[in-house]
Amino acid sequence: MNRITQANQILAEQLIDSIMKDYDAVGLAACIIDETGYTQYEIFKGYRDLETKKPVNEDTIFGLASVTKSFTAMAIMQMAEKGIISLTDPVSKYIPEFTNKNTQPVTIQHLLSHAGGFFPTHRTTMKEVIEKYNLKISGDPAYNVELAEKGAEAVCSLLDEQTMEKGLHGLPGERMSYCNDGFGLLSEIIRRYGGHDSYAEYLHEEILVPANMTRSFCDFIKPTIDENASILYFKEDGELKGHRDYMDNAFVLNGGGAMKSTLHDLKEYLYIYLNEGKTMDGERIIKDTSIREMCKPRQPHSRFGYYGYGLYTDILHDLNVIEHGGSLPGVSSNIAFTYDNDCAVIVLCNTSDVPVSVISNALLKMYAGYSPISTREYREYPWDKETILKALGTYCSLEDSSFELFQNEDGTLSIKDENNTRAVIPVSPNTAIIRNKYSDTFLKLIETEERGVFAIQYGSRVIPKQ
Repeated sequence: MNRITQANQILAEQLIDSIMKDYDAVGLAACIIDETGYTQYEIFKGYRDLETKKPVNEDTIFGLASVTKSFTAMAIMQMAEKGIISLTDPVSKYIPEFTNKNTQPVTIQHLLSHAGGFFPTHRTTMKEVIEKYNLKISGDPAYNVELAEKGAEAVCSLLDEQTMEKGLHGLPGERMSYCNDGFGLLSEIIRRYGGHDSYAEYLHEEILVPANMTRSFCDFIKPTIDENASILYFKEDGELKGHRDYMDNAFVLNGGGAMKSTLHDLKEYLYIYLNEGKTMDGERIIKDTSIREMCKPRQPHSRFGYYGYGLYTDILHDLNVIEHGGSLPGVSSNIAFTYDNDCAVIVLCNTSDVPVSVISNALLKMYAGYSPISTREYREYPWDKETILKALGTYCSLEDSSFELFQNEDGTLSIKDENNTRAVIPVSPNTAIIRNKYSDTFLKLIETEERGVFAIQYGSRVIPKQ
């Protein structure tokens, strides 16, 4: 139900303006739809092209990055409905290059909920694989079979190198750690067994066409020549830069983040979730039970949230919210919906590292009649000396990120990465909040009797201690 007040709308739009200014966001499109698909609220800010001052509109193409994972999960659920695959089958049954020799069987459902037991690995990009194997790509790389095959080999090799002594954070299903590689392998299962020549073609024929999403695709060349596609903006050495290279840092297997779409098309997509599998034309493309399985809380994430199949779940006031975000160079995206208020929110931005999930939450709260401004109040729970000593140290990810958790002279804790230092606020015996300007990052100590504190859950990822 639309409970937007003028006062809350002003607050929400002031927040959007503040975030865009602080993060030098060039262009943004956002909306709220109800369960009928009607647009209850919509806002466009800035430009798709800063140089020419061309504005953003509902047909502007944006990268979706990891929002793609919801499409991958939907495709897997479609195939499971048809009996092509079983979610409880080992991944190695469908991708024998993944030997799975170092742990218990990793199943399809483990990958769907980022619970394969893998620490973050080196990001295997399309450009890296093309150069390594000297591949001659004819046409769009999203449809190239050899690139997908070589990419699968590379990803499987990285995952098979991980052991309990070096690389695995636990047994399959034990805990969540965000894994692009896992969703890459899921897209390879879709490519090999979905009845189409590529993952991109499967999505086009089985989801995008039935949903009437005419300006959505996994292609990498299309957005470079489309007049109404966003320039991708990012910071380099503090300077804002932009280009049309949609392959920049693109994962080699497309199921982790290759989708591009528009605000208009994503309204069609979110309608499917709000109506448990039916399109706006009334066509059922996935069973209601499959949608509910995707949304079911499975792996604990953050302080109160969970990860399902390709979707996060969390609590926002009295709303159960299902969502997913995405981030790549020139891409900040977020989709969210709630059955508690029969609405969905879409936020798309063509600039890196913009906290669009904060905007998404603000719009959900505004629509429900709450203030869009988060108070972010926590009850502090100081760690004892033993816990602090176990936690202090340097944590490094193979995704090329590292940080140090240290104690200040006054006894408080801080975390320092290559960009800045932020306060760490303990809120339970083994969890803490890292304070950012507009939102907070969840931190949890990962400890076992045998290994002690050997890692930290930092946001969505489990990062090993050096």
